[in-house]
Amino acid sequence: MPKNLKMKAARAAMDLSQEQLAKKVSVTRQTISAVENGDYNPTINLCVAICKALNKTLDELFWEEEEK
Repeated sequence: MPKNLKMKAARAAMDLSQEQLAKKVSVTRQTISAVENGDYNPTINLCVAICKALNKTLDELFWEEEEK
């Protein structure tokens, strides 16, 4: 699974630490780190919570473009 650089960039743009985002979505900092690093496939509920916290859509943060 590739790294989620879009999520990391959105979090950084809001000046949120992994810890702060984790508290907003009720998970651990390690979970946020694992999602950003591509080591953890989040549930749809967690994806939605992250999107709401970062004011982004699912497509903006989690849609992967197909390689041609």
